[in-house]
Amino acid sequence: MAAAGSGRGLAQLAEALGSSEQALRLILSILMGYPFALFQRYFLFQKETYLIHLYNALTGLSIAYFNFGMQFFHSLLCVLIQFLILRLMGRTITAVFTTFLFQMTYLMAGYYFTATEHYDIKWTMPHCVLTLKLIGLAIDYYDGGKDLEFLTPEQRRFAVRGVPTLLEVSGFSYFYGAFMVGPQFSMTDYQKLARGEMTDVQGQRPNSFVPALKRLSLGLFFLVTYTLSSQYISDEYLISDDYMEKPFWFRCGYILIWGKIILYKYVTCWLVTEGVCILVGLGYNGKDQNGKPMWDACANMKVWLYETTPLFTGTIASFNINTNAWVARYIFKRLKFLGNKLLSQALALFFLAIWHGLHSGYLVCFQMELLIVIVERQVINLVRDSPPLSTLASITALQPIFYVLQQANHWMFMGYSLVPFCLFTWDKWMKVFTSHKQTIHTTNLFSLLFFILSSALLADSQPCLSLYRCTGLFISLATCCSSPYYWCCLIFAS
Repeated sequence: MAAAGSGRGLAQLAEALGSSEQALRLILSILMGYPFALFQRYFLFQKETYLIHLYNALTGLSIAYFNFGMQFFHSLLCVLIQFLILRLMGRTITAVFTTFLFQMTYLMAGYYFTATEHYDIKWTMPHCVLTLKLIGLAIDYYDGGKDLEFLTPEQRRFAVRGVPTLLEVSGFSYFYGAFMVGPQFSMTDYQKLARGEMTDVQGQRPNSFVPALKRLSLGLFFLVTYTLSSQYISDEYLISDDYMEKPFWFRCGYILIWGKIILYKYVTCWLVTEGVCILVGLGYNGKDQNGKPMWDACANMKVWLYETTPLFTGTIASFNINTNAWVARYIFKRLKFLGNKLLSQALALFFLAIWHGLHSGYLVCFQMELLIVIVERQVINLVRDSPPLSTLASITALQPIFYVLQQANHWMFMGYSLVPFCLFTWDKWMKVFTSHKQTIHTTNLFSLLFFILSSALLADSQPCLSLYRCTGLFISLATCCSSPYYWCCLIFAS
C-alpha cells in the first residue's frame, strides 16, 4: 500500500510539474547519486573493497527497481551471464565474440519487444549503457591476458589483469552514478576507486566537492532552460499541420532552435551524473602540467565548446564524449585491419545507430552525421588551400559575420539531422524532410559535386592530392545519393 501511495504521489507531482512520472523518477534517480556519493566518501573511503562493491550493487539495484520494478531482472541476468562468460571462457577471443553477440542480441530483443513510436523511459534505456560497459569489460579482460608489447598504450591502461569477482562485476555494473544514463568508465578505474586511489591527495578523500557542485549547478541550469523552452518547442510541433503551413524561412529557423534546445535534456542528465562521479572520486583524471587536479575523467560534455563551436565536428567532440570515446576505443580502432578509415568510421557509426535502437531514424541520423562531417572537412580544406579564401577568412572585421553565418548553418544542419533521431519512424521524419524540400541533402550533393570538380581542376598542380580527394569525394557522393532512401529501404519495416 505504501508503494502504491508513493507511486500515486509521484504521478501527481509529475503532473503538477508538467512532466511524465518516468521522467521524474529518472531525475530523482540521478539526483539520489549525491547522497549516495556522500555516504561512500565519508563512511566507505579506503574500507574493504567488498563493502564498496556491495554498496554500489545494492544502490544501483534499488535505483533500477525504483524506476522499472521487477524488470530490473533484465540487467541482473546480463550481469550474471557476463560473469559466467568471463570465468568459463577466460581471456579468449571467443569470450569477446560471445559477449558482443549475447549482449547486443539481448538489447536488440529488448528494443523490438518494447518499441513504440515515441521515446519512452523504460528498462532498455539504462540497459544500453550497461551493454557497452559489459562489452568493454570483456575486451579489456581479453587484453589483460596479452603481453604488454602487443598492446597499445591505451590498451595497457584499460587492460584488466586480475580476475574480477561476481561482487566486483556487480558493483562495476550497477554503480549508482552511471547506471541510468552513463557515463562510461573502465573496470580499471572502478577498481582504483574501490581501493581509494582516485584522489588528488594520496590517502585522503578527494577534494572534489566544489568541482562536483559546479557540474550539478550547470546541470540544473540546463534543466530549467529545457523545461521552460519545451513549453514552446516540441517534437510534436514538427509534424503538425500548423508547422507545415508556416513559411519556409520560419520552418528553417524553428528547426535550428529546436535542434539546439532538444539536446539540453541529455546535457542535463550528463552534467548531473558527472557531478556524482566527481564527488565520489571517479572523475579524477590526474593533474595537469601545473599540478592542478583534473576532474574530467567522466565528463560527457564540454559545455563551452558545445555552446560556442561553429563546426559540426566541434559539436561531436563536445557531446556524449565518453560514449564516443568508447566507440573509438572498442569499435573504430579495432577495425584498423580493414585498412580504410572511412569504412571503419562508417561501421562505427552504424554500430552507434543500432545501439540506440531499431527505428529507421537512428540510421538516417548517423548516416547524416558521416555525410555532413565529410562535407565540412572538404570546406575547411578548400578554404585552407585557396589563397583568396584564406585571405578573406583572415579579415578581422568580417570574422564576426562569418561566425554568425557558420553558427546558423551549423545548427540548421544539426537540427535537420536530429529530426529522424527524435521522430524515429519513416512517416514522421520523412514528412519533415519533405517540407524542407530535402534542403540539406541537396546542399551536400551540390557541395560534393563542386569539390570533385575543383579537385579535378587541381590535378595538374597537385596530382596526388587531387586523386586522393577525388576518390574520397566520390565515396561521399555515393553516400549522399543514397541518403536517406537507402537506409529506409534497408529497414522499411520500422
